[in-house]
Amino acid sequence: MSEGMAAYGTLLSIGDGGTPEAFQAIAEVNSLSGPGLSLDPIEITHHESPDAWKEFVGGLLDGGEITADLNFLPTETTQVGDAAGSLLYALTTRAVTNFTITWPDTSSTEWAFAALVTAFEPSAPVDDKLGASVTLKLTGAPTGLLV
Repeated sequence: MSEGMAAYGTLLSIGDGGTPEAFQAIAEVNSLSGPGLSLDPIEITHHESPDAWKEFVGGLLDGGEITADLNFLPTETTQVGDAAGSLLYALTTRAVTNFTITWPDTSSTEWAFAALVTAFEPSAPVDDKLGASVTLKLTGAPTGLLV
């Protein structure tokens, strides 16, 4: 029997930069994608590579990006507040900010990472909800990925 689970209840939280740091769930995230983890391959092929096949070793790891779609709330402090703990504040101040993703498993598994907010794009279609798309670029190694 499958142990798959529904994604409902996944939380993306933003840190406030304090000591100790407090995290607050970003309001009304309705879709989350990423992080897109990757490994840069380094080609090491030489004239004696077996049977003329390319050879590679692992290079640098990249935490990739996370994209989130939100119900845009123009007065919500986790989205547009004027202090640490806000997506728009993190973007406009170019601040590396701490985030967590809490998965909806029975252990509430948490991934933690530092990221730059590289995009915040509100949308207001005439026939749909007020929304926003946010992009986070991870910097450094995320924690909690390996069990």
